Amino acid sequence: MVQYSDPAPRLVGIVNITTDSFSDGGRFLTPDDAIAQAQRLRAAGADIVELGPASSHPDAEQVSAAEEIHRLADVLDQLIADGIPVSVDSFRPDTQRYAAARGAAYLNDIQGFPDHDRYDELAELPCRLVVMHSVQRRGPATRKVTDPEDIWTEVEQFFTERLAALEAAGVSRDRLIIDPGLGYFLGSNPEPSVAMMAALGQLKARFGLPVLVSPSRKSFLRALTGSDLAAIGPATVAAELYAASQGVDFIRTHDVAAIRDALTVFGALTARSQSTPRRDTGRRTSRTRRTRS
Repeated sequence: MVQYSDPAPRLVGIVNITTDSFSDGGRFLTPDDAIAQAQRLRAAGADIVELGPASSHPDAEQVSAAEEIHRLADVLDQLIADGIPVSVDSFRPDTQRYAAARGAAYLNDIQGFPDHDRYDELAELPCRLVVMHSVQRRGPATRKVTDPEDIWTEVEQFFTERLAALEAAGVSRDRLIIDPGLGYFLGSNPEPSVAMMAALGQLKARFGLPVLVSPSRKSFLRALTGSDLAAIGPATVAAELYAASQGVDFIRTHDVAAIRDALTVFGALTARSQSTPRRDTGRRTSRTRRTRS
């Protein structure tokens, strides 16, 4: 029977402090709005709150490290003061340094920490590192059609090389989390994301590291269903629940309450089905069939 791992995946609630995020750009740009949203996500069941000071979709505007830090400053300090585990989503080294120095528990890099000359520095940080794969390698996502038959080889090769380099530089293995990337990070067509979702259990077994995924509101779900952004919630929950069934360790999501409730119900049903003995549903008769002499 398919069931999610025990314990259930940790939930990472997304707070985009941006003007142009594809799903909620501009909604949480002020510190007060961002802090309030983070607190709502935490109350809804987020184990971690991730702050994104810049968008990474193909049409995103370029934001300097100085602007990212400006957007983060008051929000990051307040959440850490409140005892909330915080992740910061940025590929800019100066932003990462700032976040780590202020107490961020996680750094999430869509480029997967590509700069080898920084690895000694990364080895000294106390925070965990989310190493993400993306087909574009550098910068925000691109619109690139990729072959779903090749995506496993691409992802496996990336992590084999990148993880070996990080560990050789002294980055402790227990600080590493891997994210295969989804949506535009795997290709503008939906098939590579579907192929990678189906291989999540294989990915975890191959590298023996915690896996984080974020199908939340991604382009491949909209392509598969034909739903617009406002109606993509059910498809998101379906993808997240499937990821949980494959044993992922972290689910990064915009709607924490939805996947929390889905996991709660799925867990209750799974536990009940495992504890309930099978009943014989075959027909029974009260008479013993006579045999011919």
